Amino acid sequence: MFILKTNNSISQIARLRSPKFRQAGSNCTLSFWYYNYGESVGAAELQLLVDGLKQPTVLWRTYYNEGNQWLKAVIQLGRLPHAFQFSLDKISLGIYEGVSAIDDIRFENCALPPPALSCEGPNRFWCRETKACIDRLLVCDLVDDCGDGSDEDSCDPHLQCNFENGLCNWEQDVQDDFDWIRTWDPTPTVNTGPLKDHTTGTARGHYLYLESSEPRQFRDKAVLLSPVFSPPGSGTCVFRFHYHMFGKEVYRLSVFQRTVSNTKGWLLWYKFGNQENRWIRQTLFIRSSKPFQIFVEGTVGDGFTGDIGLDDVSFLGCTLYNGKRNLPTISTTTSGTSVPATLPMNNCTEKEFVCRASGHCIQMVQKCDFRPDCSDKSDESACVMEVCDFEDKNLCGWHQPALEQMSGNYSLHITKTFKWQLGRGANLYPEQEGHCPLTDHTTSTEEGWYIFADSSNGEFGHTADIATPVISLTGPRCKIILWNHMNGSTIGSLEVLYKSSNKTSKLCTQSRSQGPQWNRAEVFLGIRSNFQVIFRAKRGVSYMGDVTVDDITFEDCSPLLISEKPCISEEFMCANKYCIPKNNLCDFVNDCEDNSDESPSI
Repeated sequence: MFILKTNNSISQIARLRSPKFRQAGSNCTLSFWYYNYGESVGAAELQLLVDGLKQPTVLWRTYYNEGNQWLKAVIQLGRLPHAFQFSLDKISLGIYEGVSAIDDIRFENCALPPPALSCEGPNRFWCRETKACIDRLLVCDLVDDCGDGSDEDSCDPHLQCNFENGLCNWEQDVQDDFDWIRTWDPTPTVNTGPLKDHTTGTARGHYLYLESSEPRQFRDKAVLLSPVFSPPGSGTCVFRFHYHMFGKEVYRLSVFQRTVSNTKGWLLWYKFGNQENRWIRQTLFIRSSKPFQIFVEGTVGDGFTGDIGLDDVSFLGCTLYNGKRNLPTISTTTSGTSVPATLPMNNCTEKEFVCRASGHCIQMVQKCDFRPDCSDKSDESACVMEVCDFEDKNLCGWHQPALEQMSGNYSLHITKTFKWQLGRGANLYPEQEGHCPLTDHTTSTEEGWYIFADSSNGEFGHTADIATPVISLTGPRCKIILWNHMNGSTIGSLEVLYKSSNKTSKLCTQSRSQGPQWNRAEVFLGIRSNFQVIFRAKRGVSYMGDVTVDDITFEDCSPLLISEKPCISEEFMCANKYCIPKNNLCDFVNDCEDNSDESPSI
């Protein structure tokens, strides 16, 4: 079909109407090929006309000359329960020079699911009247997949929200940069954002969107908070939502899960960049041993064509947490290890450590010395671990003192602070891939974890420290082995520091780009007491240079054990009766702990 111009007059309309359709299934799409070429060819639009609705819904537009070529349009229709038809309208503003044409119209997946003779299995649902057999994950998701509405009957309204009457029990975060906007119109900027909502498939329905026009700036964030849920136990809690990311400068949509209120929690899912003009369904499976909260974070791109839409959020198999909206706040202890509130019966003094299981007393200097002296190893439980590979997101006792001081206002300050954080190749954003490792050192896979100082936060010269708890005593051969990855045109530096009392000294420094590979570093500690090891990353002039560390090992760090046995002929007896190999004499290392092996007299 093409438009034949017969004369020039203002506001001529050429209109092509489809037949009427009774309804469409939830996966329905319409596609066609169009041609719009010429100096003054003008605009055309496809409208959806639904019985009972006065206002048409615009589904597609072409605004101007798109070249001497056929182009394909794909339009997501989704579930339309009422009779509808289409109108393809072309309006002439008096001067029409060109050709507008349409061909090859195709509907796909538009029928409702067919009836089934049986529908067995825990993951299936049998529709009441249509007798269709559908996936149980489609139940109570605010979409009538059955065609008779039975999959949306008896659903808990507290576990779903289509934003038709507000935010339901979701809340805007007060510590982000701006808020999500609830609307029923297309977003104000052309070629970005949805033309219709997901719930009704028309311009009458409401959805949330993130407005990226001024005064918004690149990387501003809008956060939406769910209610608090009880831990699902051995079952699984499922979170479903529909998102719309259309526009040249769309940046990022992320979903996080947290069990502590003033933290970012951990990333469950993210999507980056333009995903075309369509609503996309996403299903996330949530496991937690503690009460938890979900939050959805939209991030503004580098321009105004970056609007993001959100609609039809729902939970399945989840339970609200006693109606409460509060999670515990972050603790500022230096270790993730919990200890019993009460100690066993003991006769220990204040200067002794009480073993948790037995009540046995050991000297305080034996706590955190890389040698378990208690039968339950409780004297080493709140200490830095000898070997840390960061798998299972375990920080092994390492902590960030500066963040803990800020934790009273955690989300407000810490989100854009230059700091250490857990990372892995699978979670990298496209702009990080040139200067952050795609695989960790432990497993050499994208799924393996490491820590990195994210230079997309902070400014030139900012530092980020990550430290051990206090180490009480080490042996003469103690050293730290670590693997680091420092690649990028504006890399800063990595320093290993030694802190005792209030004095801090530098043990070694690595600066500038070291290439796109993991490098081994070894730092000698020797005998030291009551100290901390600190890794300090210093930020370069731009975001292109993350400092990354993996596989930290404290090797040969337990203090000497002096036995009653005499030394053999190949050994030297120290003044404290400890035996060391004679090869260790006069080598500038205090192997004896009393320095007698380095005495000028020998």
